Amino acid sequence: MATHSGPYDYVSVAQFFHDRSVFVTGGTGFMGKVLVEKLLWSCPGIKNIYLLMRPKKGQDVAARLAELINAPLFDRVRKERPLELNKIVPITGDITEPELGISQSDQNLLIQTVSIVFHSAATVRFDEALKLSVTINMLGTKQLVELCHRMLSLKALIHVSTAYSNCDREEVSEVIYPPPYDPEKIIQYMECMDDDLIQTLTPKLIGNRPNTYTFTKALAESMLLKESGNLPVAIVRPSIVLSAYREPVAGWVDNWNGPTGLIAAAGKGLFRTMLCHEDHVMDLVPVDMVINLMICAAWRTATARPDGIAVYNCCTGLHRPVTWKEFLGLCFAFMRKHPFGNLVWYPDGRFRSNRAMNTLCCYTLHTIPAYVLDLFLRLSGKKPYMVNVQGKLDKASKSLEYFTSQQWRFKDDNVRQLVTVLSSEDRQTFHFDVQDINWSTYLENYVLGIRNFIFKEHPGSLHKARKQLRKLFWMHRMTQLMAVLLMWQVLMMRSSTARKMWFVMLDMIVRIARLIPYV
Repeated sequence: MATHSGPYDYVSVAQFFHDRSVFVTGGTGFMGKVLVEKLLWSCPGIKNIYLLMRPKKGQDVAARLAELINAPLFDRVRKERPLELNKIVPITGDITEPELGISQSDQNLLIQTVSIVFHSAATVRFDEALKLSVTINMLGTKQLVELCHRMLSLKALIHVSTAYSNCDREEVSEVIYPPPYDPEKIIQYMECMDDDLIQTLTPKLIGNRPNTYTFTKALAESMLLKESGNLPVAIVRPSIVLSAYREPVAGWVDNWNGPTGLIAAAGKGLFRTMLCHEDHVMDLVPVDMVINLMICAAWRTATARPDGIAVYNCCTGLHRPVTWKEFLGLCFAFMRKHPFGNLVWYPDGRFRSNRAMNTLCCYTLHTIPAYVLDLFLRLSGKKPYMVNVQGKLDKASKSLEYFTSQQWRFKDDNVRQLVTVLSSEDRQTFHFDVQDINWSTYLENYVLGIRNFIFKEHPGSLHKARKQLRKLFWMHRMTQLMAVLLMWQVLMMRSSTARKMWFVMLDMIVRIARLIPYV
């Protein structure tokens, strides 16, 4: 990609978006919301942001939009530039429907007015049925591309994929790899096969990929290459996306996806062991850095028109690595500094690389305590829930095992180059240089974000939570001591050597006590 020739012909990112309209799919999802807020805040000259939305749980799109813009995420826009929110225009539709479920009049509106498209709609459930995953991640993408071909002034289409779409490779470059199957045939198979047959064939079809999500994301990239023709397209592939680094609020997070649900459970004292190679690099990236990269990728695609489809691996493993062990250690440290309320037990735990040992620990630390607690709840006339919670946590941890037991090398040359062509002001406003991340600061805000935005716990409740934490700490230590003594007692009953060692230790303790001068 060529850099701009000089300071006088440089068009800033905000200038590029001035008086242009944007169409966003997945705008009500975790990443989509951050994208909408950032465009409104940092590109004040933007014309309209059209959001593809479907009625959900009895709410029409107008009610859903009102709920969206009243969320804490939009606080700074709502307080300082409330009129900007009027630029969000809901477009009724559904990514799973023919022509995306968009009416003809709305299609005409988009065709006439939209210059930039951000496609982030996807099912991110790892255990999603293959048919639905194909419908959303592949067929939805195909139909969006068909709509883009009809847009009169399209400058950029940004497709959000995942760094793990090519998780069958140890090193992943910023290229579109050959697909395991012809995407078009997979779509056809899903249309003509019944659900039972598809379910039976799914393990064979996805092969050495861990789930339908990574499988369909890989096929969607290949299909995009084939279907896009001469459209200005770029692909952004984030790794594990967690809370915001800086914007709009440090630590903002609003879902339980990926590691967040397990960390939240660990902070409550509910989750204590997981299969993981703790020395492997955990490739995670803050959501606002992914969004800033997406916005800048759109700017670059439109202003430089690179040949083919540019791919951007948005990852931290090469330039700011953090291991799973470091991640967990920092999270526990900050969950003890800023404890959650209503703790079930003292937050503690570790990763284990041995499957048999982890299974044993799951049984003793998760399953048995869950049944015991549920028994107490039943006896006190309350509804039991711990076994159900542990079942969900076990399912979530198993879905992550593939990613916690391996590591990848995601090359990001295109991302590094994109940083260099931005002005210093744009680099600051649309910050995505992962080399600047301070993991300690970031993970402290991440824990506070879980506390504030997921558990809805007010900062004023910290004093009470810390008092409870201190009590649980001593109960935790007493329980550990009793467990050690019980194990030792069992050994003493079976071994004369253990009994002799026990009496030797007691004798040493008595002798040391006698040497201490009386005060």
